Amino acid sequence: MNPLGPQQTATEPWLTDTFRQGLSQLGLTLSDDQIRQFQIFERELEAWNRRFNLTRITGRERVQTHHFLDSLTAVLAIPPEIRAGGRIIDVATGAGFPGIPLKIALPGLRLTLVDSIGKKATFLEHLLDALNLSDVQLLLERAETLAHEPDNRDAFDVVLARGLAPMRVLAELTLPFCKPRGIVVGHKKGDISQELEDAQNAIAVLGGRLADIRPVSVTGLEDNRVLVIVEKVSPTPARYPRRPGIPKKRPL
Repeated sequence: MNPLGPQQTATEPWLTDTFRQGLSQLGLTLSDDQIRQFQIFERELEAWNRRFNLTRITGRERVQTHHFLDSLTAVLAIPPEIRAGGRIIDVATGAGFPGIPLKIALPGLRLTLVDSIGKKATFLEHLLDALNLSDVQLLLERAETLAHEPDNRDAFDVVLARGLAPMRVLAELTLPFCKPRGIVVGHKKGDISQELEDAQNAIAVLGGRLADIRPVSVTGLEDNRVLVIVEKVSPTPARYPRRPGIPKKRPL
């Protein structure tokens, strides 16, 4: 695999200028094979979206920016030692965001994808086969159930959550998966000061600590996006998460 350099390659014309600039700003370099994987991802997403309505974001420019690049901004929060081979879980991954773009860009990651919607899981099974990705597990189940299973509880270095829920709900659905000193990375946008204030008690009860709010300053995503980073500092009480649906109906 030849690294993507200043010379134009066979796959480079597919990259929009915005995506290319964003990759550079994030310190990411993609090989030709990795670019082809993103091409396959876009192609399959477009084809399946016609039948299953997987996303409202369509078109090459917007998919590359608002799905691929937005997913990759999580590298700003993932420690270097985890990028090389850490265990991460993407809760309510939907059509594979942010987990699969991160796995393509950082192939050493050991990725678990979680979603409870069958049509999305069917698409993801097909996509993972088309991309020929290794060390990826797909779980079709509610996060509230999976977080009580021994193989998943306190098991992950990083828990990803993009478009999942308000922070007080997100915390209950993610922190039980975290190892001690692991982190939750939540993609958020706009003024979230009240949301974070409302979530303070939930984060503390669940064993977390708000570690950082990291602004995302990347070409094409100039709309006040941030990464909310919550560190796991103490065990999550065994009763959490509560039964499926309860965290959303009765937030902590």
